[in-house]
This record gives sequence, structure tokens and C-alpha cells, in this order.
Amino acid sequence: MQQRYPTLFPTANPALSHMIAASIGESAACLVRVPTEVLKSKMQTNQLGAVSVLSTYRIVLAEGSNLFGGLYRGYGITLLREIPFAFIQFPIYEHAKVVWSQIQKRDVSPIQAAMCGSLGGGIAAAVTTPLDVVKTRLMIGTDKNGKAYSGALDIVHKTFNEEGGTAFLKGIQPRVLWISIGGFVFFGAYEGFKQILPL
Repeated sequence: MQQRYPTLFPTANPALSHMIAASIGESAACLVRVPTEVLKSKMQTNQLGAVSVLSTYRIVLAEGSNLFGGLYRGYGITLLREIPFAFIQFPIYEHAKVVWSQIQKRDVSPIQAAMCGSLGGGIAAAVTTPLDVVKTRLMIGTDKNGKAYSGALDIVHKTFNEEGGTAFLKGIQPRVLWISIGGFVFFGAYEGFKQILPL
């Protein structure tokens, strides 16, 4: 893509190129990820009383007035979580690889790249946890009393007033842990297969 759209990906600033590419990729991935997260959130909270994925899907589809019903509830806030996440993760990953390569005077191994990916993912996960809290509550759609949220700002206001600022850090430890592990596996496999496959 960089070769096809050179003005979109400035070669003078690799970090910016990584941020732009990651943002485009995340925007596309969210088209698939958001509906699955909506269904997962509804089933985990058992809000709809649905017993299967198919019955939950039918109920969520009937929730909205557009073609996709409530399947894309939270798409915007998910992008607001994923794009900053990518802005943080990929530059940290790339910079850590460069620094490590300079220190040892050779390219990083797949395991070392995996560690760099784990670091980038963990930091990005911690920083974006407040956005994840808002996103999750928006996808669920109602507060603990069953009252519908009017949007992301309503969630921020109610959460802060009722639970305090620390509520925006709920789930930070497991989020950092699983994303760090995911980053280790993904970037390790990515760099490993890059060395094996003729690219």
C-alpha cells in the first residue's frame, strides 16, 4: 500500500507511516470485530435472555432502525479505542526493535520481536483501558439499573459521578495481560514467518 500511495505514507517519518497504516487496518478490522463484540457483550451480561448466538443476533438486529440493527452499536467508540491503541503499539514495537538491533548490532530475532510486541501491546492496553470501559458499556447499552445510555459522553458522565475516576481503570490488569500475551504471539509469529516465507 505504501508503494501505491506514497503521499499517504511519508517515508521521512516511519512512525507516522506505521500509525496511518495501523489506523486503516483497524478501521477495516472493526467492521468485523464490532458485531462480534456486541453479541459477546449481550450474551455475557445475559441482558436479552437469549440462549444462543443466533437468537442474540436476531434480537440485536431488531434493535436498530437501520439495515444492521444494533450490530454496529459502539463502532465509533471502538475506533476511538483501536486507533489510539495502534498509534501507541506500533511505534513502540518498531522503536523497540530498532533500539534492540542497535544495541546488539544485528536484527532482532523473532523472540526478541515478540518481546517488543508484548511491550508495545501492554503499554497501549494500559493507556486505552478507559476507552475500553466506555466502549464496553456503550455496547451493553444500559447502566446497572437498566436505564439506556444516550451515548459515550453520557457513559463518561454517569460513570464518573456514580463510581469515580477509578471506574475507568476497571479490568486494566487482565486487559494488559492478555494483550501483552497476544502481542508476544502475534509479533513473534509475524517476524518468524517473515524470515521463513519469501517476501
